[in-house]
Amino acid sequence: MCGIVAYVGNRDAFPLIIKGLKRLEYRGYDSSGIALLEESQLKIYKKKGKVSELEDQHTGKDRKSTIGIGHTRWATHGEPNDVNAHPHYSNNRKLAIIHNGIIENYATIKQNLIKKGHVFLSDTDTEVLVHFIEDIQQETGNSLEDAVKLALREVVGAYAIVVMSVDHPGQLIAARKGSPLVIGVGENEFFFASDATPIIEYTKDVVYLDDYEVAMIRDGKLTIQNLDNTQTIPYIQKLEMELETIEKGGYEHFMLKEIFEQPRSIGDSMRGRVKADDAHLHLGGLSNYLDKLAEAKRIVIIGCGTSWHAGLVAEYLFEELARINVEVEYASEFRYRNPIIKEKDIVIAISQSGETADTLAAIELAKAKGATIFGVCNVVGSSIARATHAGAYTHAGPEIGVASTKAFTAQVTVLTQIAIAVAKRKGTISEEMYRQLLVELENIPAKVERVLENASTIKEIAYIFTYARNFLYLGRGLNFPVALEGALKLKEISYIHAEGYPAAEMKHGPIALIDEDMPVVFLATKDGSYEKIISNIQEVKARKGRVIAIVTEGDTLIPAMVDFVIEVPKTHEMLTPLLSVIPLQLLSYYIAVMRGRNVDQPRNLAKSVTVE
Repeated sequence: MCGIVAYVGNRDAFPLIIKGLKRLEYRGYDSSGIALLEESQLKIYKKKGKVSELEDQHTGKDRKSTIGIGHTRWATHGEPNDVNAHPHYSNNRKLAIIHNGIIENYATIKQNLIKKGHVFLSDTDTEVLVHFIEDIQQETGNSLEDAVKLALREVVGAYAIVVMSVDHPGQLIAARKGSPLVIGVGENEFFFASDATPIIEYTKDVVYLDDYEVAMIRDGKLTIQNLDNTQTIPYIQKLEMELETIEKGGYEHFMLKEIFEQPRSIGDSMRGRVKADDAHLHLGGLSNYLDKLAEAKRIVIIGCGTSWHAGLVAEYLFEELARINVEVEYASEFRYRNPIIKEKDIVIAISQSGETADTLAAIELAKAKGATIFGVCNVVGSSIARATHAGAYTHAGPEIGVASTKAFTAQVTVLTQIAIAVAKRKGTISEEMYRQLLVELENIPAKVERVLENASTIKEIAYIFTYARNFLYLGRGLNFPVALEGALKLKEISYIHAEGYPAAEMKHGPIALIDEDMPVVFLATKDGSYEKIISNIQEVKARKGRVIAIVTEGDTLIPAMVDFVIEVPKTHEMLTPLLSVIPLQLLSYYIAVMRGRNVDQPRNLAKSVTVE
């Protein structure tokens, strides 16, 4: 939600920041803006819409500055327009700020400032914050960095901010709480960004700010202090990301590229962990906690959206393989219902970005109650990775498309490995089953490749259903969460209403919707529920529903009774979701493209939801 880019050094700031904002546009694309110091004046340029519209507005204009801050917005306070776009001036127009997050007590602060004569131009909480910083500076006579710290002690909410001042050319001040902020360290130059994608082209040396830390660039040097003025030594890390991973690589959209990257991303999530020939499964991040996991009486899995669906898959895996009771919770609801958490409980938090605000809040609540917290996330150095006791990275690589695809399969792959490792430690699966699962896991990337070879067939089916206004997705067992995920993907990027249900629940209400205009997607692979799913298909066909079935290769029974068939290779039943979800991703993608949707940046959505 919202993207931040800032630069100070010797390069032209404007084109560098524009390029960075384009790379962060998946985080927010309602509006964008840039503040520069030009000829000793603080100038702000902003525009509703895409970053390209801001860029076009300045084509041919000489924007000479070696310091600047930029922002791409996903609206929270105030509608998307030029005025509400960031950056925002202070009252005397000597300060400018960009901000990701929400200041919850902004209304009270705003009223106090209005009484002092401050005039606000926008509806945003962010403008209130920069006015507040200016007011403190004027009232106390403190330095700008001290005024920032004093202001941040008073505000309630989440933030990642960067502030620049006309009176202090060459100086940037940044801070974070609950929203990510990374600093790139170059040769006599510094970069700030919400994630590493705008930085990787220029440097691989980065510093991740922690909550309540304030970073200052002054006289070409970086210093970091907390809000209590305690100085810390910046810990510089090396980025593992490569530039080509954040470019389209010849694909029309990032989403399509990321769907086709899944053979590699699934393999990367097992690399160094699974060696079937040696019956070897080692998860380094969890090795010291494996006994604790095996002894757990209850596991609570928390996540949002696609990550919640991955957690539902894990529920089946842990209960079937490791025989541990599992509950899967929406992180956004978890903290508001006074959950019963005991000290011996294990909480697994799942997040692609590692910055999801609801999930972070749920982690803090569970930690306060004494639970052991494991994280499953994609971004190294993210807030969730630092907030948990232990965990495992998915190593899926950057995911730019707002609708998650490879993040889901990587999460499921990692959770599957954890479930197998715990089951082996507990002795709830045989040695034969253990070896079989490892062999099948290693074969999954090649089988995903085979599913992707059916893309043209799936595209033809998608063309037929571009007319649809509603979809049903039905599955049983491990395929029920896949049905939910398939419905979510279609909703997110095509704006078609879609619902996922356990197939057996269809006759308890949703069957009333079935007619000749209702497409129904069945997850109908050969597993323990195969005979039952056939009965469910027959119930839909009896009411003239149009059925698309995801079936196991070689199945002849179901193809004879449905309208459209998409095959996936045979695998162990526990690993079926890793294959059955791929056709649903492609189906959603092609329907959305044919309906003229912006699949990488669907309306109203942001990639990383860093506000509650």
